[in-house]
Amino acid sequence: MTEKKDLKDDRTFSAEEVNEGLLDFIRRSPNSFFAAENIAVELRAAGFEELSESERWELRPGGRYLVRRNGSSLIAFRMPGAADADCGTGGVPAFHIYAAHPDSPAFKIKPNAEIRVEDKYLKLNVECYGGMLMSTWLDRPLSAAGRLVIRDGEGVSARLVNLDRDLFVIPNLAIHMDRGVNESKSWNPQNDMLPLFAGVSAAAGGDEDEEASKDRFLRLVASEVGVEPENILDADLFLYNREPGTVFGAEREFIASPRLDDLQCLYAGLRGFLEASADASAGTDTEAGADAPGGDIPVFCVLDNEEIGSGTKQGAASDLLKNTLFRICGSEAFSAGAGEAGAPGITEAYYRALAKSFMISADNAHGVHPNDASKADPTNRPVMNGGIVIKYTATMRYATDALSGAVFRRICELAGVPCQTFANRSDIPGGSTLGTIADTQVSVSTVDIGLPQLAMHSAYETAGARDTAYLAAAARTFFSTRIRFGADGTVSIGK
Repeated sequence: MTEKKDLKDDRTFSAEEVNEGLLDFIRRSPNSFFAAENIAVELRAAGFEELSESERWELRPGGRYLVRRNGSSLIAFRMPGAADADCGTGGVPAFHIYAAHPDSPAFKIKPNAEIRVEDKYLKLNVECYGGMLMSTWLDRPLSAAGRLVIRDGEGVSARLVNLDRDLFVIPNLAIHMDRGVNESKSWNPQNDMLPLFAGVSAAAGGDEDEEASKDRFLRLVASEVGVEPENILDADLFLYNREPGTVFGAEREFIASPRLDDLQCLYAGLRGFLEASADASAGTDTEAGADAPGGDIPVFCVLDNEEIGSGTKQGAASDLLKNTLFRICGSEAFSAGAGEAGAPGITEAYYRALAKSFMISADNAHGVHPNDASKADPTNRPVMNGGIVIKYTATMRYATDALSGAVFRRICELAGVPCQTFANRSDIPGGSTLGTIADTQVSVSTVDIGLPQLAMHSAYETAGARDTAYLAAAARTFFSTRIRFGADGTVSIGK
């Protein structure tokens, strides 16, 4: 296949290479804790310095930084370099924000999880995290990963763990015992969706020694990280699908993988952010080598818990993004980027910066389904490999309006990538995403976009093989483009 040129200025993203990176990233990111850690590793390798929310921030002109919360959310940003005469209306830098979420629907393992069945089996007690297609988790190889909190001297410390082998199956009931399963079936998460973990034999406990088989899962997890079971004080552990992602189709035009929603948008945004950072370094001779266009500040956000409403201390409804931007505005490096004689007050600078800023909220969209096309809106029918989807709804559960939609269309034009539109059927209510939730904390012009996929919230989802590269190109262009807000309704957009 001939690779499509994705950027008009001849900076190309190879779909094959991007998909290889995406599927590897998904494999290494069984849940949000690992996704945030893997992103932090890449950012540090690119020269980003990690900050702590509990310590004073000494931000430098041209500096690159990241901050994490809860080990599952992350914000990275680049400060402007020397004062830029084209800082735009208002005289302060603007924020170019790209937000996506690292979590996907899964089963979370409950405390005291082991359940003994017939004195012969051990299964685990789990509950649903997010809204999922439960039947897709049946009869698949599963494992568990997440965060342990262990005893550490007089205190505690967190440690990631991934059991990283085929360890569980949630078995279906044979059709002979449920003849109507193909006509109608409702899945009870407490009865039908508990994973089989181990067999119990006399050697492993069995009827003769029930105590010896107690806490078998806890002991397995403890051995994985090299601690005694009693030193594990708590845990956030989730099941995940072990099946690897793949590229398929007559011309390898589709990808299938666990957790495409929303690691596909997350990975594409990361690629665009890192490439824009590299472009900025190559294009400036400042000491820090990280000047952004027009002195603006690129911000890459990983916001956890979208699948359960974002209402956590690390979610889009939290103060994480707000606090980060506010602290940036209070820094001397921000004032230097403004190019003003004397820094504006922190609150004044913050409000002025937000009025000029723009956010892309990136979360996958529903593509037209080949077996049930009637579920799609009559006139807004995105298809896989058709480009980035701009999402609209009259209820504003998507943040897109005519102005933000037009700005993003222009970004896609500059990047040389296609875009398409999504709206729900008027008789089918849709979901929500990060955009409007984040806007309640940080009010900026926002567009909700995504990549078209099938089987959203399945344990194994399908998407287009070209679309991830399209979004990476658009993100790179977004982070490298001047967006200047003038009078209400007027925006200039260009390199």
